[in-house]
Amino acid sequence: MSGHSKWSTIKRKKGAEDAKRGKIFTRLARDITVAARNGGDPAANPTLRMGIEKARAANMPKDNIERAIKKGTGELEGGDLEEITYEAFGPHGIPLLIECLTDNRNRALADVRKVFNRQGGNMAEAGAVSWMFDTKGYISIERTGQDPDEVFLLAVDAGAEDVEISDDVFEIYTAATDLHMVSTALNESGLEVSEAELSQIPQNEIELGQKETLQVMGIIETLEELDDVQRVYSGLSISDEALAELEAA
Repeated sequence: MSGHSKWSTIKRKKGAEDAKRGKIFTRLARDITVAARNGGDPAANPTLRMGIEKARAANMPKDNIERAIKKGTGELEGGDLEEITYEAFGPHGIPLLIECLTDNRNRALADVRKVFNRQGGNMAEAGAVSWMFDTKGYISIERTGQDPDEVFLLAVDAGAEDVEISDDVFEIYTAATDLHMVSTALNESGLEVSEAELSQIPQNEIELGQKETLQVMGIIETLEELDDVQRVYSGLSISDEALAELEAA
């Protein structure tokens, strides 16, 4: 799972850019709306509670959050979003999972397919790519002077499967069913969880040359710009050199 850390670095930087454009509010609102279908009380709905916390961290206006919840509970129109995951192979055979939330399945599919037609790669049949990924709980905690050994032990005691430590963040992986339990235990231990969500982790990563890596990253970024796309997961391994170039860009 070590390659996921580099992806997370890119996502955090891109998230800051999206926040400037306000685009992140749309994705956060959709996550909240879908979560609220299982109940509009954050105290009884951990997925909704985490969605609200992420929205607040991104400085999303309170009215937007409340409106998204009401759409999910049916108090307002606009909550009829469909969750769809498309499977594909990007350039150079890189497996991709594309998670969408949309009110128009035909539009979402057409937009995704158009990206591959223009930039390379192709859509795949259901099941052709998903078997290459494992659904895991993913938790991140910003490093602000905590003792890495202490955080590691707290995470393992809480039920984590793996812990990765970088210069600016602790990344903790759990079984999908243990995500809420582990994140709650870490919060109660005094650690501030900045992100907790289910994520698709590739079983194996494919390493390409720097030029080819940047080409695949280009198609991923184009997909993420689509209105209906929430997240894109990839089996691409990113070298330190490619990461440095992406960060510089």
